[in-house]
Amino acid sequence: MAETSAAGPAFGHAIDLDALPGYCIRRLNQIAVAIFLQETEPQAITPVQYGCLQAVANTPGMDQRTLARTIGIDTSTIGGVVDRLEARGLLERKPRPDDRRVRLLSITSEGLKLLRAVRPGMLRAQQRMLDPLTPHQREQFMQMLRAIIVENNAASRAPNEG
Repeated sequence: MAETSAAGPAFGHAIDLDALPGYCIRRLNQIAVAIFLQETEPQAITPVQYGCLQAVANTPGMDQRTLARTIGIDTSTIGGVVDRLEARGLLERKPRPDDRRVRLLSITSEGLKLLRAVRPGMLRAQQRMLDPLTPHQREQFMQMLRAIIVENNAASRAPNEG
């Protein structure tokens, strides 16, 4: 008689990974990142870097902690992302006049130029991700996705403000 592991069918039943929302969401994230990188390859930017640049462009002068909360990235990770964007000349950090420990972020002219260049590819990526769905399904999917995010935001290691 062959032995089976505690996690295998002898444990009770096989688990269909495709029926698990967490597994599907992780796979969808992998696909979304791959599509984004394909569409924005000439600009050499990651989805997280894009989110940082766009958030700072939307709200110039925000500090790093606020940026992390805005895009839902933990504060230890955001520092490295901002370091890389600053090294590329896309973001600037300046001390806040009333508290020199706080660094205020602003997008540089090169950063704005990159955002303009990346926009068509970013928009194509969004479209490609939703292409398998009908227009009505896309609307429903986005509503459901936002509902899941909003209701589970507090459970995140890096909850966002929005």
